Amino acid sequence: MTTTPILPPKTPWVDPDDAPPITADWIAEADLYHGETLIRRGRPPKAVTKQQITLRLDPDLVQAMRNSGKGWQGRVNKILREAFTDNSRDQLQKD
Repeated sequence: MTTTPILPPKTPWVDPDDAPPITADWIAEADLYHGETLIRRGRPPKAVTKQQITLRLDPDLVQAMRNSGKGWQGRVNKILREAFTDNSRDQLQKD
């Protein structure tokens, strides 16, 4: 039987009596509840979202796009959109 080692906490334990005072800034960052429901913060959901699909591409193409860094999937979307708008629908139809 293998056991996972218990790692020490990232910050040492602090006596609760030594905790910093609660400030208005700290409260502004706290989670907000309406009854027992957590009110989500952050970016509101978009009205139009992208659709997740499965697409088969050549491995070297995928690797080149991944190597281009963070946001590579958005760049693939942009390239496909530009190809679609630059060409007529007839040229993109299956031969």
